[in-house]
Amino acid sequence: MKYRFLLIILLFISATIVCQSKTNKLKPAKIGVLYNYGANENFIFDDPDYTYTTKTIKAQAFYELANWKKLNFELIVQPQIQFLNHQLLNKWFVTPDQDNVQEKIAEFTQPKKMNLYGVEFGFVVKKKLISKLDIQGGISLGFNYIDTRTERLAKGFTFTENFSLGFSYNAFKKSFIYLGTNFGHVSNLDFQKPNDGYNILGVEVGISYSLK
Repeated sequence: MKYRFLLIILLFISATIVCQSKTNKLKPAKIGVLYNYGANENFIFDDPDYTYTTKTIKAQAFYELANWKKLNFELIVQPQIQFLNHQLLNKWFVTPDQDNVQEKIAEFTQPKKMNLYGVEFGFVVKKKLISKLDIQGGISLGFNYIDTRTERLAKGFTFTENFSLGFSYNAFKKSFIYLGTNFGHVSNLDFQKPNDGYNILGVEVGISYSLK
């Protein structure tokens, strides 16, 4: 839980820097769109209790924060929608001490299509590798609403946390193509029960356009 609060503070400081900028005045340096596909089933981890996949579309606004030595820092604001597929595979995940056990097993073992709506704030560090090609890493925190309950997560307010690593290529004069991977987690910080959450490993591709 501690790292989440540190991340919130970090992103708040980043947003404050942008708001206090006399030159940018909240005008983004770039805008773009990103598509992400992620799944619980992957070579790093694979929880046998459930299946879970996401297809995410993010609109993106990029704000330049600072330059330090050969590193560039950005804040990315990302409204998004996630299309989720989930199914409980291990019915004994619903333990006998819960209320209405048989009803929950019958409900949760059915395939579910769900949606998650939210906005995500990302802090990104970029370093140029060669002309027109940057490597970038980022951490982000999202505030969201998920529209369906499951055995792992209650319906309603959730957080998303993402750690990403990828490459940005200046394909044309003002256009950039991004290709990367991410580790993502969804949970609600125990605001509601259950709160086992979901983990995914994903791939993502994006395109952005400079407004400068």
